[in-house]
Amino acid sequence: MKRKEILTTCPVCNSSMVISELRCESCGTSVKGKFKIPILCQLPSGLYEFLLVFVKNRGVIREVEQELGISYPTVKARLDAVLAALRFGDQVRTADREHIIGMLEQGEISAEEAEKLLRGETEEK
Repeated sequence: MKRKEILTTCPVCNSSMVISELRCESCGTSVKGKFKIPILCQLPSGLYEFLLVFVKNRGVIREVEQELGISYPTVKARLDAVLAALRFGDQVRTADREHIIGMLEQGEISAEEAEKLLRGETEEK
């Protein structure tokens, strides 16, 4: 389930990156322009992979718990972190903050990703 990370921030000036070209691998046709990076692609890997497992299990928390080997509160906290990252929540709750810090401590997300999640931000500008 691993995916190659999309570079969403410029490594030189720290501004937002945009997708400027799409190309067909089969015939070579390309389309150029300014395309937004889809919001799901902006999720940190740990949250993206969690979301895939959650959807695969049709949102049945018991099955997500079993597949990932995590507790009910951890599933709920990760789901809340996904919602915050996708800007579906007005603010990150205390439980979310604790979980985000836990993911940072376990190396599931970077310090920069944790900071953005705690602020309820994504890379989109």
